[in-house]
Amino acid sequence: MKKGFLFALVVLLAACNSKKPGSNDSTTPGNATTQMKDINSPYPVNYSSKFVMDDPKNAETLLSLWKDWDNGDLSKSRDKFADTIEMHFSDGTIFKGSRDSILADGQRMRNTMKNVESRVDAIMAVKSTDKNEAWACLWGMEKSTDAKGKTDSSFVQETWRFDTSGRANLMYQFRAAPPKPMK
Repeated sequence: MKKGFLFALVVLLAACNSKKPGSNDSTTPGNATTQMKDINSPYPVNYSSKFVMDDPKNAETLLSLWKDWDNGDLSKSRDKFADTIEMHFSDGTIFKGSRDSILADGQRMRNTMKNVESRVDAIMAVKSTDKNEAWACLWGMEKSTDAKGKTDSSFVQETWRFDTSGRANLMYQFRAAPPKPMK
């Protein structure tokens, strides 16, 4: 099942990056020029359905944030956050406040864990053309070990918004438990 999902994900990502020979439809990093066709949705789309691939710098910033979390030193993340940030965590907790507050709270939480190892399955940087906002979306898995040695794993999906200076100012997080082994 895992191999099938991973194969499907790789095929999907490759299809998203494929380009027909001779096509003038190209996007260069930092210059999102390929406009997505309008989506005919039976549901109202509250935020946007007009996205294009964007400069990878925000995806790289997000990967760096994840690595700082894994390494247990959030002080290296300070310049990657805007002065104020809003974070919606998978447990329903919402944080709105200053960069220094989120880093202090995050470091306290991270200090309760002996070890964190993350796996990134997919990441992309996109831009909402009708809102003129830059986002990075990441899918992966996190395995953590608490101070008593108990391990826990979960699939994670995070969507981060970045301001015009490339600093994170909004995050939405979703988690799911991995399937239990069959007996």
